[in-house]
Amino acid sequence: MLVHSPFATASDPVVHSGSFLRTLIPALAYGTTFYMHDKEGRWEFYKSFFTNYAATYALKKTISKTRPNGEDNESFPSGHTSVAFQGAAFIHLRYGIKYAVPAYMAASYVGWTRMASDNHYVVDVVAGAALGIASSYIFTKPYHGFVTTPLVDSGFYGISISKQW
Repeated sequence: MLVHSPFATASDPVVHSGSFLRTLIPALAYGTTFYMHDKEGRWEFYKSFFTNYAATYALKKTISKTRPNGEDNESFPSGHTSVAFQGAAFIHLRYGIKYAVPAYMAASYVGWTRMASDNHYVVDVVAGAALGIASSYIFTKPYHGFVTTPLVDSGFYGISISKQW
């Protein structure tokens, strides 16, 4: 069954802007490692990016979920969203939340464009975001100064403050 979204089509500028931001966010994260002369951060970015990429596409091939528009069987998880959130989370964890807020906003927009264009369901986008964030959490340490991270668990809310010495 083919489903058509009233919000966006493949030729829509919204779809193209989401695809552009999907590339721009991790490119800026990676480029920042050069601007900051952060060789260690660059290696952390490589590990995070390629782990995210491999996990995302392994899940796509393994789960083989049809997209809402019926195009193919690679709906879960959203690759655009996972890449965008990996870059945003890297910026957050390495350089701090104040630099990452615009990146998280742009990554959220990327996820929205994937749903608006009928390329993904909400669960695909949420899973992609979680995968992208998790891949950065595994490999990324703070650059200099303090980094704050929200903590949420069953009945527990808090903030973690960390510093690399």
